[in-house]
Amino acid sequence: MAAIRTFVKNCQIINRNCAVLSPLVQKHGMSQYPSYYIEPVHKKEMQEDLIKSGEIQKLAHLPTKAARNDQSSSFRQDDLVNLFINYVMRNGEKVLARGLVEKAFENIKRIQLEKYHKCDDEEKKAKIELAPRVIFHQAVENCKPILALTPIKRGGVRYQVPVPITPKRSQFLSMKWLIEAAKEKDATMRFHYQLALELIDAANNKGRVVKRKQDLHKQCEANRAYAHYRWS
Repeated sequence: MAAIRTFVKNCQIINRNCAVLSPLVQKHGMSQYPSYYIEPVHKKEMQEDLIKSGEIQKLAHLPTKAARNDQSSSFRQDDLVNLFINYVMRNGEKVLARGLVEKAFENIKRIQLEKYHKCDDEEKKAKIELAPRVIFHQAVENCKPILALTPIKRGGVRYQVPVPITPKRSQFLSMKWLIEAAKEKDATMRFHYQLALELIDAANNKGRVVKRKQDLHKQCEANRAYAHYRWS
């Protein structure tokens, strides 16, 4: 019994201490750095802007956190592509996900080069984009929805109410739809090749993902009579 009482008393002390420390944990997030350490500026473009504006002198002698392992100053570093790789990844197999995205970019390059060499019109040739990363960014931008439907219950009835969505949510839906469209393929077609086709279509503002975004906007337009339920 004495051991049980000691155990209960220790648990009470731990709970009391956790209640005191929880605001500190929420504020600093169990970081190994104190709160006055600043985030590192790893991108060369941002560093050049700081040099031009003179802000670099204010940051030169401030303690700085170490850069994370996914932060690099290389010209190949692309935060949006890295985020897309994380969305493609399943069961922690990031090497496989990165390989699939790189193969998709390689297929985009091959398809666009084939179009370029087959085209005889110089004006049309100049409009053909050959950079896979530019095509990827344009595809994600073209697939971003502006509105979405959310169910709101009023008077025992559930209405589909159109509401604006945040840029972060819009970007997530765009990349999620591209991945889902690439998975809806024939059994004989590889995922990375279908993903390349979907990215090219989306960059040209056509394809299944762009149609899905347009259908969502049409549904929001059809349900605009319920928009006032968002504030009521």
